[in-house]
Amino acid sequence: MRERRLGVAVWVKNPRAAKNLRKFGTIHYISKRLNYVSMYVDADQIDDIIRTMERLHFVTKIERSHRHEIPIEYNNAKPDKAKEYDYKQEKHQLMALADTLLGEDSLQPAGASTESVH
Repeated sequence: MRERRLGVAVWVKNPRAAKNLRKFGTIHYISKRLNYVSMYVDADQIDDIIRTMERLHFVTKIERSHRHEIPIEYNNAKPDKAKEYDYKQEKHQLMALADTLLGEDSLQPAGASTESVH
């Protein structure tokens, strides 16, 4: 089973030194312009890893990701009435278009084609 990982943003003095952070977790992205590293570390060891990384001379600041704290299930989500109305209108328009297309095909005799015969 996959271990639980948490995101960490590590601000560094030089992006070249950021490669040394590979031993602490999985590096997701290195920004050369803004001098930070986005990485994932094991949730069980995150406090120890952050304390160890803060002691490195090229690390200026470490920020934890709060993404795991954001709720992803919404209990009181109310449907948007305007969107429901738009979907119903769209459905009615598609059904009317389909009816007209089917109606045109049924008007033609079975053996007749749209091309004229000379």
